[in-house]
Amino acid sequence: MYVVGIDIGGQTTKLGVVDARGTVLAQTVIRTDTHAEVAPYIADLAVALNKVIAEAGVEGKVKGIGVGAPNGNYYTGTIENAVNLSWGGTTTIEFAKLLSEAMNGLPVALTNDANAAAVGEMTYGAARGMKNFIMITLGTGVGSGIVINGDVVYGHDGFAGELGHVAAVRNNGRTCNCGKTGCLETYASATGVARTAREWLEMSDEPSVLRGLDSIASKDVYEAAKEGDKLALKIFEFTGKMLGRSFADFIAFSAPEAIVLFGGLARAKEFLTEPILESMNANVLSLWRNKVELVYSQLKESDAAILGASALAWEL
Repeated sequence: MYVVGIDIGGQTTKLGVVDARGTVLAQTVIRTDTHAEVAPYIADLAVALNKVIAEAGVEGKVKGIGVGAPNGNYYTGTIENAVNLSWGGTTTIEFAKLLSEAMNGLPVALTNDANAAAVGEMTYGAARGMKNFIMITLGTGVGSGIVINGDVVYGHDGFAGELGHVAAVRNNGRTCNCGKTGCLETYASATGVARTAREWLEMSDEPSVLRGLDSIASKDVYEAAKEGDKLALKIFEFTGKMLGRSFADFIAFSAPEAIVLFGGLARAKEFLTEPILESMNANVLSLWRNKVELVYSQLKESDAAILGASALAWEL
């Protein structure tokens, strides 16, 4: 049997057919943001799904479809208030039901993208064999999936594990898109790194290659750090310390074996690992000091989102 994984992002949707070993047999990408309504998006998605299933040569052998989506609710199969999706808006969309109907009754499981990444890592990647770990996705935002005793924690309403919106700074923290201030996401995401760079350049006269840039992205800070730029290196040290301090709090809650990092910003591991571990172990209760591993995703980046979502479908 085979499964299909779908990763819905704000701009694009990746989908692919996966076998039991975690090999992506065929994959494609469609635009998410060219649709104002969900119905035409589902219609386009169904066409792409049938095409990719045919390309993999597995018609009639697909067990189910797993979907990772912003604000995806595992319990209800709905996408709720996903303002970063052009067709999401402030409504509740019965996405799993609509997609299943468009695919002739094929079962669909849905969760948020970070939970999907956690399931993927546990099924195919760095967390294979682990029963207790926390998945942290460092991308445009900070997402998380918490696994306890081999199960993803979904909570009472299906939305548990929004660790990117835990307060990293209590007073005078940065404003977050969620409406709160001081969220970890505003400091330790790719956007947060770029924000730190802009703030620090404004506040100091320290020489840096970043000064000559019209706009700064986290990738620019990473490239500067690789060249030994002192300000860029300090930015990553600060980001790592913020993450480590928050990780110490997360550990107190679920006593994980490891924290698994995934996403674009995790590529800067040579600059993040040391400050994260130092800060984490300095702030954690002595019960867990130097006991929790920091590991990085082992999933091939181009396949990771599809694999994560597809892993949900094996349980259907």
